[in-house]
Amino acid sequence: MITNPTPQRSLRGHQPQRPSQRTAVTSGYVAHLARRLTERDRWLARMLYEHRVLTTHQIVEMAWPSVRAANMRLLRLYRWRLIDRFQPFVTYGTAPMHYVLDLAGAALLAREDGLELRDLDYRHDRATGIAYSLHLAHTVGTNGFFSALVAHSSRPDTTGRLTAWWSETRCARHFGDIVRPDAYGLWHEDSPAPAALEWFLEFDFGTERPDRLGRKLTGYAKLAATTGITTPVLVWVPTTRREARVRRALAAALADLDDPSLVPLATSSADFLDGQDNDPTAARWQPLDVRQPSTRRLRLTELTRAWPQLPPLGNSSSDPAQANGDVVNGLLPPSPLPPGPSDRRPQG
Repeated sequence: MITNPTPQRSLRGHQPQRPSQRTAVTSGYVAHLARRLTERDRWLARMLYEHRVLTTHQIVEMAWPSVRAANMRLLRLYRWRLIDRFQPFVTYGTAPMHYVLDLAGAALLAREDGLELRDLDYRHDRATGIAYSLHLAHTVGTNGFFSALVAHSSRPDTTGRLTAWWSETRCARHFGDIVRPDAYGLWHEDSPAPAALEWFLEFDFGTERPDRLGRKLTGYAKLAATTGITTPVLVWVPTTRREARVRRALAAALADLDDPSLVPLATSSADFLDGQDNDPTAARWQPLDVRQPSTRRLRLTELTRAWPQLPPLGNSSSDPAQANGDVVNGLLPPSPLPPGPSDRRPQG
């Protein structure tokens, strides 16, 4: 009614009480917060700093036993301003909650590593701004690929584990003047024979022309020639139909290279996944070799057999960034795997 309008406060849902931005970065508040956090909470904060945004589903499959347990803890971390959250609009259904690092979480990371908050190049408006980014779906999709690998690493029947996961930002710091992969990964397998595979990921959403994707191979070939390190490139596409088009474009680009062996390629499609077996390590990868075409699908670690020119990586479980002392804004990349159950108890 015009004569009795609804008060503005009635149009808002209940918002949990949270510290102000000024309070969240004070030494006293951060010290008080640190006593209430588990090692898993700290791991999550570092993962959000490294990879920008994670959904509820991704967080649950990596580190929590159930959605209910995760939601209860995530709500508490949100109230403490360790993390922030948003829920994108979707035309049908309801999008999952998306989480980013909040001010208290950034201040905590800085103090744990002996840094000032400004050293992290963190801004709250920039962290939450990904909610409106045109790259949000791409970032979430890339992170979903690796969160599935983390989940597979934690299965009791698995013999492999993800030992390194670099974000697009960290990759750009290393290789951005030549090529910009969406992520870097390192997978180790213990059985039936020790094996390891590192790769750059090109996560394709079907939004760019296949020939443009093919032109990226020139940069990967230049990177291999410059560094003397040949790193495979895995291309993940949404459908098998799209995969066929992309493979034709990649084959043409590969044939134009002076030395195609500098860019080992394999493709796979989300069509090979289903709700019961969301495992990127399964026999779903098809190598691309213009000289010896093959339709056989290989497991992730079997790809090394398709590229005999690759030197063995050994079976070390260390992250190469840790070994080389690599830091981005003062922080080393976090371990992709969360702390064990014994490290998840609240401190103090």
